[in-house]
Amino acid sequence: MSASDFDFLHGQWRVANRKIDDIIGRGTAWTEFEASAEARPLLGGAAIIDSFFADGWEGMTLRQYDPAADVWRIWWASTRAPGHLDPPLEGRFTDGHGVFFGDDVVGGHEVKVRFDWTPGAEPVWEQSFSYDGGETWEKNWTMRFSPAS
Repeated sequence: MSASDFDFLHGQWRVANRKIDDIIGRGTAWTEFEASAEARPLLGGAAIIDSFFADGWEGMTLRQYDPAADVWRIWWASTRAPGHLDPPLEGRFTDGHGVFFGDDVVGGHEVKVRFDWTPGAEPVWEQSFSYDGGETWEKNWTMRFSPAS
């Protein structure tokens, strides 16, 4: 693990999203939509920031590597929750797969949050929630990245 773990994400992307319509109510209907994203390194490569643009809203992620703790921390904010920065997730890459965990409150419910990153020429990100302290996980959002033309 190193400060270069997220180098695969640098650049401009088309993003195919598949997301549960009602994450708060634990719905089962999925929506698919297209978005665009752009990611760039900061702080000599020990951080990466990206911008995410979907139909009518935008988001941003800051990822920062902590060499003393040997972990990455990931923060998310979007125009869907103005003025709010989600609590960070923490984790690392092992054998080419990144797993990151954190705690949050969604719709008044405490949840554990999990991000899974699969790097490559067309990276994949998945988000899952656990409502039982991490015993089981429910996937609620997948992003498939492909290079922008």
